[in-house]
Amino acid sequence: MALAVGACAQFPERPETADTPPAAIPEDGQDASVIVTAARNTLGTPYRYGGDDPAGFDCSGLVRYTHARAGLSVPRTVARQQAVATPVDADALRPGDLVFFRLSGWKPSHVGIYVGQGRFIHAPSSGGQVRYDHLQERFWTRHFDSAGRFHDGACCDQRAAR
Repeated sequence: MALAVGACAQFPERPETADTPPAAIPEDGQDASVIVTAARNTLGTPYRYGGDDPAGFDCSGLVRYTHARAGLSVPRTVARQQAVATPVDADALRPGDLVFFRLSGWKPSHVGIYVGQGRFIHAPSSGGQVRYDHLQERFWTRHFDSAGRFHDGACCDQRAAR
């Protein structure tokens, strides 16, 4: 159990809902569009500790996988993803940005991919599946730590070989 908490901490299960359509992605957001589409295509995939492919994902593996679809190479762990991403103000989130959460301790232990309209996609925990959640939910507002960006020229221009 401790291993699962270290990668992507556990939290209450919630059913996936798709009650509102996602926000449109700006035309200059080609990388973001690819990231968000890749994330949507993983909905329902089972959580797997250390997973970073369609057989199963943990939270940071999902981020790595979706960004690779856009030709971006990102670090493997939540801590490194946060450390290297270009910081983004919470009120300036754009689809494709990363949202980091501190579920226990002093550093972020969970990450999701913002898709617009206050929603994000993430690989929640052992026994769960990749799903949508809302940043405005009390649990997520209490644990929100920061946001960051790798797409559309942000950060380090860490393009993977295409």
